Amino acid sequence: MYTLYIANKNYSSWSLRPWVLMRELGIPFEEKTVTFDNDVNWDAFRTFSPAGKVPCLHHGDAVVWDSLGITEFLAERHDGVWPADPKARIWARCAAAEMHSGFGALRQTCPMHVGLRIRMTETSADVQRDIDRLNELWAEGLNRFGGPFLAGEKYTAVDAFFAPVVFRAQTYGLALNEKAAAYAQHVLSGNAMRHWEAEALKETWREASHEAAALAAGTILSDQRSA
Repeated sequence: MYTLYIANKNYSSWSLRPWVLMRELGIPFEEKTVTFDNDVNWDAFRTFSPAGKVPCLHHGDAVVWDSLGITEFLAERHDGVWPADPKARIWARCAAAEMHSGFGALRQTCPMHVGLRIRMTETSADVQRDIDRLNELWAEGLNRFGGPFLAGEKYTAVDAFFAPVVFRAQTYGLALNEKAAAYAQHVLSGNAMRHWEAEALKETWREASHEAAALAAGTILSDQRSA
C-alpha cells in the first residue's frame, strides 16, 4: 500500500498533483495530512520527507519525494500515468515539465486557495504572459490529441500537473480562451477534483502566510469555506 503525505487541501498545490493522479487512475493509497506552519514546516515535514516538503510517497522501503519524482515512480509500476501514444507522451512530459519548472509569475501572484473567489487588482505583464502561454499550451494539446483531456481521451499525469492551475483559474477568474475555459470546467467536474475541493472547503484551519498571499492578489468576492 502506498502512503501519500500531503498538506492542507486548501493551499497545497504540489500535494494535489499526485493525489488527483492516483485517485483518477484508481491507484489505492493511504493519505496522511500534515498541516502547514511557517515556523515548523521543516522539522515536521522532515519526519517523512528528506526534502522537508510535501508531497512525499512511501511504499515499502521506498521514499519518493517531489511531485515529478512520484509521477515517474508510479509510471514504472502502473499503466496509464503517461499517454500510450508516443507523440502524446512526448508532448505530455514536456508540458508537465514546463509546468513543474515554469509559470513562476502566475504561481507567485495567484497562490492556490481553493476556498476564496478573488477579483485581481491588476494583471502584471509577467502574469499575463503566463496566462497567454497557458491558453496556448492547453489549446495545443486539446487540438492535437482530440481532448477532452490535454493528451487525449484519458486523464494522465499532464492533467494532474495542471490541476492546481485549474483551481487558480476558478479562484482568480483568470482570462482563459474558450477552449481552455471548457477544459478547466471539465476537469473541475471530475470526481477527484470535486472530492478535493469539498474537503478543502471543510478545513477550518487557517495559515497566516497563505491567507495573506492570496489576499494580496486583489479583493475577496466570497469565501466558500466552513466558518
